[in-house]
Amino acid sequence: MGLLVNDLSVHGQFADLGSFAEAIERLMVIRQISLRFGRTLHCHRSLAHARVTATMTMPQAIQALAFEKRRAFMLWLTQHGPFWEDSRKHGPDDWIECNGSIVTDSAVGEAAWCCLNGIKQSLVSLTPSSWEFSPVPVDWVSNTGDKKSTGVVNHWTPAAIEAALQAEPAPLISWSQLDALAIARCTRLTFAADAFAPLNGLPFVSGAAQRLLFVLETLNRFKSCFDVAGQRTPEGHEIYHDFFTGKKEEGGRGALFSDSSDEEKSKFRSEMTFQHPADNTMSLFCSWHGKVQTPQLRVHFSWPIRADEPVYVVYVGPKITKQ
Repeated sequence: MGLLVNDLSVHGQFADLGSFAEAIERLMVIRQISLRFGRTLHCHRSLAHARVTATMTMPQAIQALAFEKRRAFMLWLTQHGPFWEDSRKHGPDDWIECNGSIVTDSAVGEAAWCCLNGIKQSLVSLTPSSWEFSPVPVDWVSNTGDKKSTGVVNHWTPAAIEAALQAEPAPLISWSQLDALAIARCTRLTFAADAFAPLNGLPFVSGAAQRLLFVLETLNRFKSCFDVAGQRTPEGHEIYHDFFTGKKEEGGRGALFSDSSDEEKSKFRSEMTFQHPADNTMSLFCSWHGKVQTPQLRVHFSWPIRADEPVYVVYVGPKITKQ
């Protein structure tokens, strides 16, 4: 679970510097709790310039803190981070709203986009504020008017964040751990023995590992969506619509799963041809793939997906068709 400071929860609401100082103290305690559980609390650099009271901005109000606390807080906001905008997932043209207000470019928008795309993110809001509720209802709206909704978990007290982190499984820390977990969970998929080998040597990125797991779990769920006659179920049609269709201009990033272009199939045919996992005398051409954007990773698998045929996952690694 990732944690993002809700920048919208600093909106000039503090009645005095005393209540502001108490809120910052709680936030720093939450940050320490997060670190204790192996998590990092991400902020946005703009928070260092937010309006704190009706008349004071963050640089002015921060003077109410004791020197060491002021220094630690500002180093976090201005230098150390980590800053979620450095690995931002949602685009500036994404239409994301919460209770009728646009939240694109905010932590709320980022957390919602991640939750909708298989990356578990939660918010940490300051208190007192107008954001003391959970989950936070957020809608992503496409250019064609299609809407996807999610509820982002929101925390504002140290006790709540500690309880949530205690209930969370330990974060993924390596590609080999992802390999083992994916195979254990995705029992409807047939993995090539060396499917995860292309990840070896790449710097481990926790968010990318979580996204890859979501891609594989979605593919695994899709494989189960057939009735006794071998026809796709209503859930299968929904998964296909949500994750296998959609053009880039309609949502900014395209479908989670797609086929390679004709040009890519021609240019990279040998790279997308793999030894058959069940018969080493045969090969499989696997141009269909699931996507992770940051960094650019791909999951190549056999297609089409049918009720009575295995789904072979043959490649998990860097984008093959990268020019």
